[in-house]
Amino acid sequence: MAVRGKVLIVEDDRAICSFMRRVLEANGYESIIVGTGREALSMLTSHCPDVVILDLGLPDMDGMDVLTQLRAWSLMPVVVVSARTDEREKVRALDAGADDYITKPFGTSELLARLRTAIRHTRTTSGNASIAKENRFIARGLVIDYDKYRVYIDGRDAGLTQNEFKLVALLGRYAGRVLTYDYLIREIWGPNKAYDNQILRVNMANIRRKIEKNPAEPEYIFTEVGVGYRMEIDECCGRAPQFFSCRGHEAGFKTIDNFMRLSRLVSRLTEI
Repeated sequence: MAVRGKVLIVEDDRAICSFMRRVLEANGYESIIVGTGREALSMLTSHCPDVVILDLGLPDMDGMDVLTQLRAWSLMPVVVVSARTDEREKVRALDAGADDYITKPFGTSELLARLRTAIRHTRTTSGNASIAKENRFIARGLVIDYDKYRVYIDGRDAGLTQNEFKLVALLGRYAGRVLTYDYLIREIWGPNKAYDNQILRVNMANIRRKIEKNPAEPEYIFTEVGVGYRMEIDECCGRAPQFFSCRGHEAGFKTIDNFMRLSRLVSRLTEI
């Protein structure tokens, strides 16, 4: 069974942890379990899971503090699981950036459905209608299958590693936009690797060897010198790219002239 994603379970109740691990692994998810907020913050930056299941009642700190610190650098999906039934607590968690809220006790089907919804939410917020509808991104011979966690090139599995898939999946989600180096590094490897362009360079070189016919003349993933990477889409041909920074702010460049000015400005920077 293909691994659907890595789930970080932040929960101090061993019985609940054991239950969730069995359910997740039986349904194709890899799970990591921690019992404190400090452990969670460490794992978030070192392992960068695909989804977080977060209990609010942790022994060393409130789960809301974990959520707040995570949202300072990532849009990683978070499903809150808590015994707190007060409506104000739910609203507070959702306002702080939680993607969903489950009240204990809960069943297997509900847990899996909420996880799928949280993951799907990250797709629909990208503005890419085809991904939201079909869970796939298609650009000529390239197919990113978000359900199977696979990338296919001309019908064959490209054989990407987990982090390589995450990079391609993120670029596909925002196809046509330039994702800055810093944004990509933070989303895949966490804030502790910020500005470590070497790790991104190595992974991108491996990706291009696997999906491009000629890595020196890419068809799918393009480098915007000194800024970041962009996934090509057929619809955007002839349109100046948009930029997506690590802070989530977008700056649309409506004309080629504006883009060329930016390119000249950053041409002195080191290209990945």
